[in-house]
Amino acid sequence: MKVTRRELGKLALAALPVSRLLAAKPNSKFGGVQVGINAPYSFRGMPGKAEDIVKYMQQLGLNGVELRSQPVEGWMGAPAMPQGGRNPTPEQQAARKQATADLTKWRQSASMAKAKEFRKWWEDQVGPIEIVKFDAINTFPDDVVDYCFTLAKTLGARAISCEIPVSQTKKLGQFAEKHKLMVAYHGHGNVTDPEAFGRPESWEQAMSYSPYNGCNVDIGHFVAGNGYAPIDFIKKYHDRISHIHLKDRKKNQGPNMPWGQGDTPIKEVLQMLKKEKYNIQATIEFEYPTPEGSDVLTEIGKCVQFCKEALT
Repeated sequence: MKVTRRELGKLALAALPVSRLLAAKPNSKFGGVQVGINAPYSFRGMPGKAEDIVKYMQQLGLNGVELRSQPVEGWMGAPAMPQGGRNPTPEQQAARKQATADLTKWRQSASMAKAKEFRKWWEDQVGPIEIVKFDAINTFPDDVVDYCFTLAKTLGARAISCEIPVSQTKKLGQFAEKHKLMVAYHGHGNVTDPEAFGRPESWEQAMSYSPYNGCNVDIGHFVAGNGYAPIDFIKKYHDRISHIHLKDRKKNQGPNMPWGQGDTPIKEVLQMLKKEKYNIQATIEFEYPTPEGSDVLTEIGKCVQFCKEALT
């Protein structure tokens, strides 16, 4: 029996394990909507170097990405940061403080030539890097903030993303305007703290500070916190949204669920992006518990297939 490449792709994504997928240059633009993944965050409990992420994305057929800075800078030769626990010892705190100082010093003299090499290496195997995420960017010295924007632009990104208090977005928005690169602020489900990105008004406040302040709307967190889907918000501010995070949560601060079992209308949001032809990456952020007998890549593969079926 003859099996077409399309049929083979559907069977491979649905099959266990995902590691059987062919490691070819992937394509996850379905129905005109670029589907991506928050990496390495979504590959929890797995090695997170750049080489590892490329392998996972090839196996999953994903080419869209919100790529965190750590694997990029690690590939470029940055000093490693020690892993932090919830209750670090004084020695661990001291080690982390020293490592942070070492990383700051490295960033202040880092060559963009290595970033250009990384970009070519990544694009040759996966595809463009649309968004680069920086943790704790609001704590960096000004020259390091400039470095972050320069690095993102060198990698070919159209936005950086971060999680910072609303009141600190005015200053970061000035850097974004200076570098002509959007900052997309990530939201959670906290709708009571005025410093948190949970209510629509929080993003509206940040956007009022700078035309380069934008949104990374997590549709699962939005539903859990606000009790309704952000479809109207996305339509209203689509030109200020670089990407949305896809996950399925229950309302009333409910838990993360396997896709299709929560209250988040993932399919409807994806189809709205397709219909309106918005330039918004639909970024998988894998957070629901891995079922017994399964694994992370298998579950993410199910999410990819969910997106594909919703958009094609």
